[in-house]
Amino acid sequence: MIHTIVIADDVTGANDIGIMYAKSGLDTLVYSQTDHQPDYPPCDVLVIDTDSRFDTRESAYEKVRRAIRQAPKEGVRQYIDKQCSVFRGNIGAEFDAMLDELHEEFAVVVLGFPNNGRTTLHSLHYVYGTLLEDSQFRHDPVHPMTCSDLREILKSQTSRRVSAIHWEVYEQGKEAVRKALEEERKLGGYCIMDVRDNNDLAFLAELLLEEKVLCGSSALSEYLAKVQHFDKTSQENSQPEQKDNRVFCIAGSLTPQTVGQTQWMRDKGYPVFQMDTRLLIQPDTYEAECSRLAELAVSALQQGDFAMVHSMNQPELVEETKKLASAQGIDNTSVSTLVSGALSRIARRVIDTCGIRKIIVCGGDTSASLCAGLKVDGMRVLEEIETGLPTCQSVKPPYYELVLKSGSFGSPEFIEKAMRVLTGTPQ
Repeated sequence: MIHTIVIADDVTGANDIGIMYAKSGLDTLVYSQTDHQPDYPPCDVLVIDTDSRFDTRESAYEKVRRAIRQAPKEGVRQYIDKQCSVFRGNIGAEFDAMLDELHEEFAVVVLGFPNNGRTTLHSLHYVYGTLLEDSQFRHDPVHPMTCSDLREILKSQTSRRVSAIHWEVYEQGKEAVRKALEEERKLGGYCIMDVRDNNDLAFLAELLLEEKVLCGSSALSEYLAKVQHFDKTSQENSQPEQKDNRVFCIAGSLTPQTVGQTQWMRDKGYPVFQMDTRLLIQPDTYEAECSRLAELAVSALQQGDFAMVHSMNQPELVEETKKLASAQGIDNTSVSTLVSGALSRIARRVIDTCGIRKIIVCGGDTSASLCAGLKVDGMRVLEEIETGLPTCQSVKPPYYELVLKSGSFGSPEFIEKAMRVLTGTPQ
């Protein structure tokens, strides 16, 4: 029986919240949304990836409503709409869709994720102590974040009321927060909670355990999983152990974290190959560049146990790619899709040629593209490597072992660490 239903707007976010439950011993499955009625197997926590972050508001809204409509109903105690921890995407549309489909009028929003540097004070959101509007996300190519006030961001995307409860109320104790929440519930809409640190998350988890609808990042779920009490579904994980320990990695994210992780692997002497994204604009050079990189990766994997292909990440060359694309009438969102599609195309060639079953992907859009290409629509969340970054295994043959990493998460050495976890070699 499924106890918690999570709707996530991309696959890396789905895995991010999935591991928060899995590491407490809860059987957690992540499924990609499909057009047909899915047959979800029993589990404790079901996470449905709508892959809607880059959609129009209208499309994202409909995807979330359909996901909830198709999900099991019996025994479900809590619904969570999981969004990017800096509010990129169709936040208001997806929150509204969940409330509308469930016929609810109130949801609590907890976006803070202290272990990954996201904190909220007086509804102002910070990334490692820097206001969101001054952080790396101000320059996001698709969703530039130029406002730090979560109330204002959400108000711009919903007609529902948006309010907040600040940390000073926490200092008055649980009853004061319960009373404040009840007052907000009477008025309806969304109530944004401050998060200064993990102590606040632990405090809020006990208060929000019975809340039917929650929205925000994955961090709160780690603490909800610790205080929830229900019978755990026994895991039936009979997938065969993979004997081939070769790992292939692709990276399409332009975040400083992924750029640094890519450089770490290059500095360590691993075979790392850069895609010239300028060559993807024209069909003839697109195919030639994909073939070149696939051949380089195959050759490296025939001689060793790791290879990596990443998109061009030097700022001046990224800008040049955008200008070339713009001249052809291709906008930034379409450029991102083009790059992710090319990386997925290369990966599938390498995987098919070499029989690779262990794969690391950096970037949500790239992860979604590869999962679609490999027809991976369901995964079991297994082991946490770093905060919010787990290993997963596809639920159907050929049983890929996957690490799908959000672009802005992870330490500089994360890719090497993930490779060693996948292969079972010492750190």
